[in-house]
Amino acid sequence: MRLRGGRTGKRAVVCEKLELTGLVSAFDSEVWFGERVAVLGANGTGKSHFLRLLAAGGSVPEVEHLPVSEVSIEPVAHTGSARLGARIRPGWFAQTHHHPELMGRTLLEILHRGDEHRDGMQREQAARALDRYGLAQASEQTFDSLSGGQQARFQVLLLELSGATLLLLDEPTDNLDLESAEALENALEAFEGTVLAVTHDRWFSRTFDRFLIFGDDATVFESDEPVWQVTRAKR
Repeated sequence: MRLRGGRTGKRAVVCEKLELTGLVSAFDSEVWFGERVAVLGANGTGKSHFLRLLAAGGSVPEVEHLPVSEVSIEPVAHTGSARLGARIRPGWFAQTHHHPELMGRTLLEILHRGDEHRDGMQREQAARALDRYGLAQASEQTFDSLSGGQQARFQVLLLELSGATLLLLDEPTDNLDLESAEALENALEAFEGTVLAVTHDRWFSRTFDRFLIFGDDATVFESDEPVWQVTRAKR
């Protein structure tokens, strides 16, 4: 059984007086290993910047905190600190990421051959991994022939297989159909690490443990219940 929150006794993310320049006033927060935390707020309040800072390994990343993929991560101007816990490796997903190295290759081929971030897998092992993300029926399809929802799920699977223990998901259900969203939810439920997800999806957020709210007034606060804001941030 996956332990949630403080029951694990291990911190995955620690923010101390963290201020995102021009976006967010200083705040403190802790995320425990195994927790599911949804990051909510209006567009333009700094949510994606926050994920990007963590995706790079935090304020002063050490080798053990380097991301599991080679996606280019722009620096995030900030003061204070955001630190990752021991043996926490971030895996960052955003709908805008492009993966030309996956084009023209079937899902089984990609998993079987592996790459510099993950070992290759035997066919049966690869099939089980695909099944967890609802992709078993698409195993012989090329990545570029998949629907947007299938591509999103496969990218998150690759992050997991590459050793990510902290999944940072930026709008993971954006433009996904219900089948894809349910498959992603089921896969994340089985994931043993920590999940931080920026989302505007009320259905997707219903199973999260707690919520980090980025307010229109540049404040950040925690809540046990979702707080939905519909106004855009003004700068």
